[in-house]
Amino acid sequence: MQRTDLREGDAMKVLSITSEMYPLVKTGGLADVCGALPAALSQQGVEMRVLLPGYPSVLAAARHCGGPTPLDLPLGPAALRRCTVAGATVWILDAPELYDRPGGPYQAADGRDHGDNWKRFGLLAQAAARIAAKGAEGWRPDIVHAHDWQAGLVPAYLSANAIPAPSVQTIHNIAFPGRFPAGIFGSLGLPSGFFDMYGVEFHGDVSFLKAGLYFADAITTVSPTYAEELTRPGFAHGFDGLIRDRAADVTGILNGIDTAEWDPAADRLIGRRFTPRSPGRRTENRRALGSAFALAEDSPLVSVISRLTHQKGIDLIFEAADDIVARGFNLIVLGTGDPALETAAHAVATRHPGRVGVHIGHDEALAHRIQAGTDALLVPSRFEPCGLTQLCALRYGALPVVAPTGGLIDSVIDATPASLAAGVATGIHLRELSARGIGAALDRLSAIMADPDCHARMIRNAMCADVSWSASAARYAALYAGLVAGRGRSRDSLSLSAAKRG
Repeated sequence: MQRTDLREGDAMKVLSITSEMYPLVKTGGLADVCGALPAALSQQGVEMRVLLPGYPSVLAAARHCGGPTPLDLPLGPAALRRCTVAGATVWILDAPELYDRPGGPYQAADGRDHGDNWKRFGLLAQAAARIAAKGAEGWRPDIVHAHDWQAGLVPAYLSANAIPAPSVQTIHNIAFPGRFPAGIFGSLGLPSGFFDMYGVEFHGDVSFLKAGLYFADAITTVSPTYAEELTRPGFAHGFDGLIRDRAADVTGILNGIDTAEWDPAADRLIGRRFTPRSPGRRTENRRALGSAFALAEDSPLVSVISRLTHQKGIDLIFEAADDIVARGFNLIVLGTGDPALETAAHAVATRHPGRVGVHIGHDEALAHRIQAGTDALLVPSRFEPCGLTQLCALRYGALPVVAPTGGLIDSVIDATPASLAAGVATGIHLRELSARGIGAALDRLSAIMADPDCHARMIRNAMCADVSWSASAARYAALYAGLVAGRGRSRDSLSLSAAKRG
């Protein structure tokens, strides 16, 4: 029987289902969030365990896993292996037929999506529903928390099998709907009536994310502004109507970062450590970066740490690169992604030797060194659900220059005349999302840097901003408690009810 109240001192039990978790497997910010939440929530009296696919890299990286607990699931056999990772309990779903293959979590070595992704992540959802219904090793969750499309079927399985654990569906990026041909529906083991506009059907196909958005008791996304943006057709990729219908159940909770990992006062990956009281020491880190990339000394430095994709506005940075250099800035680019943008990055560096440095790939240590030394971080995203790199930049006093969208606008206080006069500015918002807009923002940055007192105050403001998980974890804990206490949406009173499915 599901608990309906929590006595003081009880630990609320939450099962988090995700396709990525740092430090075991990472392709983007989803891994960082799912890796940080268990520790952050433990401070709120919440015991979170994580269910993660058993990719080869995960099984290789995990240590001290327990023996397998067999699971006989409709989509195939699997086993659970319980491990402890960074203090968190992680259940690894071991199914070699589906997960033991070369390539990444979603794509084969040739860059194409695994053709059976629907089955790989359908199995993950079935395992989560089994744990919610029957528990595992004597542990059963009070709440089930599904992340992105890869876990989107979890709320549907809970509903189909009348499993009473309330569910939360988090949208990390709605641009990825988990969309598959209708022909796979019969293999998922869901009631036939679930393939409907009031269910998992999406423009004639199956959408795993649609399943989560429809059937979950509550929906969260990773910033308040992104939650509002998702009600608009231009942002929601076809889900805006459903988001508007479920507006009462949607909450935007800004992500945080691990402030122990990202701590300029203690970071062993950077050359010179510093605090808000000694931000001038950042200059030594900037000079070390310039030396490493063979850049001209003593020029102000702007940097990019990002996936190289259209969403992130990387093409705009390369379009603006000549003007960036002409304005007296050096530029560093760290990232990997679209091959055309990787080629463009190298072309910019070739065109501006000694002024532009490029490192293609993922390098965590280099990311720390760049944040510790760059004067500003460019984040001109066309849309950004939350963003983590600007939070790291704030922590390290690298003034973020950001597009006014999603979590960027929620986390960075624009340097307007009013905010500068009040002494609260922490970065710069683009006035125009274009190469020209980037140039204009850097002109504003130059004016700030020309005033040493104003510049130092902004750096201190940025470094003192609360980018931890503390406030956000408290909001998640409150949401969970409300659902457990019965204040969430009841499956018997879905606003888009089963009756509408006929």
